[in-house]
Amino acid sequence: MSALLARGLTKRYGWADSLVRAVDAVDLEVPAGQTLAIMGPSGCGKSTLLHLLGGLQRPTEGELWVAGRRIDTMSERGLAKLRRHHIGLIFQSFHLMDELTAVENVEMAALLAGAAPRHARRRALDLLDEVGLADRATHLPSELSGGQRQRVAIARALTNEPQVVLADEPTGNLDSAATLEVLRLFETLRAAGQTLVVVTHDARIAAIADRVISMRDGAFADDSVFLSAAR
Repeated sequence: MSALLARGLTKRYGWADSLVRAVDAVDLEVPAGQTLAIMGPSGCGKSTLLHLLGGLQRPTEGELWVAGRRIDTMSERGLAKLRRHHIGLIFQSFHLMDELTAVENVEMAALLAGAAPRHARRRALDLLDEVGLADRATHLPSELSGGQRQRVAIARALTNEPQVVLADEPTGNLDSAATLEVLRLFETLRAAGQTLVVVTHDARIAAIADRVISMRDGAFADDSVFLSAAR
């Protein structure tokens, strides 16, 4: 079963001489349970592709299915519902709400999806325990290290048991120690069969992926063999 399927996915900006093909007729299939790393130089279209896959931007052309649903023709309301229930998003800058504690940041995702408050709190506490932050549940983001904030963001992305988790440079703002924390967590998710698509410059993340794609000028320049077969 494919968790993600794209055909001719294209995103253009501008007109005529200023036309930029940020994503240029990309075909992509990601089976359920696969960890895919997308690499390439800055400006090659990696983040734009991830935003398309997450329904955060709309393609100029092409077709896109996520979790068995065609999303390039979905309404904004439909996309919002899809993201709440089927897609987990992790960003380089964390995107935590500064005025909420760690547990409140995590439970918010469940509450927005319609969960009962008691269930949302229990789920959030369980996830914080899984990412090693049970003792930081009542701390504000300003009281957490960068690695801890990213682990809170990962817990939030997992709250509604998404079929696909998309991460955009998740270690880009972290030091080496914090990066190792996040890497260990991604390895755990991979071993558990979570579908992961990670845009990254970090070769250490690519090393734990089942598959690595290199992008250049909005297109795929290289698509690796499945690395897990060699492990």
